[in-house]
Amino acid sequence: MQIIQEIESEELSLLNIVKTTLQLSEKQNISIEVYIKKTIGISVNTRNSIVENVEFNSDGTLFITVYNKFSKGCVSSKDFSINGIKNMLEAAINISKYSSSDFFSGLPDINNLCFNAIDLDLFHPWSFNVEHAIKLSILSEQAGFKFDKRIVNSEGSFFNGHITINVFGNSLGMLEKYKSTRYSSYNCMIAKDQHSMQRDFDYSISRKIDNLLKPEILGENSAKYAISRLGSRKIRTMKSPIIFSSSISYMFFSHLIYAIHGDHVYQKSTFLINDLKKKIFPDWLNILENPHLKQGLGSKPFDSEGVSTQIQYIIHNGILETWLLNSYNSRKLNLKSTGNCGGAYNWIVSHSNISFEKLLKDMNQGILVTELMGQGVDIISGNYSRGAVGFWVEQGKISYPVNEITISGNLRSMWYNIIGISNDVDMRNNIQCGSVFLPEIQVSGN
Repeated sequence: MQIIQEIESEELSLLNIVKTTLQLSEKQNISIEVYIKKTIGISVNTRNSIVENVEFNSDGTLFITVYNKFSKGCVSSKDFSINGIKNMLEAAINISKYSSSDFFSGLPDINNLCFNAIDLDLFHPWSFNVEHAIKLSILSEQAGFKFDKRIVNSEGSFFNGHITINVFGNSLGMLEKYKSTRYSSYNCMIAKDQHSMQRDFDYSISRKIDNLLKPEILGENSAKYAISRLGSRKIRTMKSPIIFSSSISYMFFSHLIYAIHGDHVYQKSTFLINDLKKKIFPDWLNILENPHLKQGLGSKPFDSEGVSTQIQYIIHNGILETWLLNSYNSRKLNLKSTGNCGGAYNWIVSHSNISFEKLLKDMNQGILVTELMGQGVDIISGNYSRGAVGFWVEQGKISYPVNEITISGNLRSMWYNIIGISNDVDMRNNIQCGSVFLPEIQVSGN
C-alpha cells in the first residue's frame, strides 16, 4: 500500500510539472507538447550465488517540443525546477527560430488525440525487496547446477523490476497520464562434455511479478537448453526446409515493422513501397495489432505524441492493410496517423492451430532454428542473411544440434511461402507468435 501511495504522489508531482510547463508557454506564440517519463526500480545481478551488483534506479526526463509556425525545436532535461523549465522553453524556442521550416511538422490533429486514457491494467507494484530479488536470482542458478552434472558454470542470473510513469500534455488541451510495471528474470548456464562447452539461457517477462516463471523452472530450462546443444555439428551447404522456434519467431516478423514504417515509406526506402493493400503473406495469415490488450507488454493508451492507439489489422487474409504512421509521415503521405509514433504495439500473429510436434512431423527433415545472430537484413531490398544455431530434424524428430550456419533468402518470398505456424505461442514479446515453418531456405555451412 505504501509503494502505491508513493507512486501516486510522484505521478501527481509530475502532472503538476507538465501543467506548469504548459502554463509558462501560454504567453508565447507557439504550439507545444510536453512529456515526462520517470522510471523507478531495481536490478540485481548474481553469479555463482554471489551478488555482483545491485542497482537502484530513479530517473526522470522532461521533454519539450515547440512548433514555431512550421519550425521545430526540441530539448530535454532532468531539471524540473521552475528556472529549469523556463530555460528549457527559451532554448526550445531559440532552436525553432534557427530550424528550417517544414510544412508537414506540427502537433497532431486534435481529433486524433487521446483525451481520456483507458485503463489497460499495466500497473502492478511490488515492494522492491532487494533480499527477495537476490533470492529469486540465486535460486534459478542453483536449480541449473542441480539439474545435471554437465552444468559446470554460469554466465549469471538477473532480476529487474521497474515502475514507469508517463505524463503527456500539449497546447491543444490534452493532459493524460498512465503508469506501468515491468518485471523480468534471466538465467544463463554453461554445459560441458569431453568435446565442447555450450551456453544457453531462458528468461521471463511480465507486468506482474507473480506471473514470472518460477526461478527453479527458469534455471532448469537454461540447463536443459545448454545440455541439448552439446555435440553440435556443422552441416553442409544446401537448401533446406526450416522452422523458426517460437522463442525467436518474433524476430522474423519484426522486420515487417521496419518495412512498413511511415518514414521508410515516404522516403521510398522499403521493398514494400508498392504493396499496400496487396497480398504479401498466405491467405490464412493475419496479424492483429492490439495496443489495448490488458497487461500486454506492448500496450499503450496513446502513442509518443498523444494520438490515441487503435486496434487494427496489419495483415488481414495475407493482405498488407496499413502503414505504421505518426503525424509527420502521415502528412507526407496524405494519410491519417495510425497512432504508431514510437513503434508497434502488441502484434498477435494467427497460427494454424497445430502443435509444435506436428509442425516437426510436417517438415520431416530440415533445420529447427533456436537462435539468430547478426543484423543482416536489408529493408530496401528485402534480402535476409543471419547466423543461426539450432537442430537438425530427421523423420520429424530432433536428431542433433547444429551450429556455425548462415541462413539466407528474401523476406518477400519467405513471408509469402510460410507453410504453417504452430500454436506454441510465445507471450514474452510485443509480437506474439508460434513456431514458423518455411518450405526452403539457403543454408551455408561447410
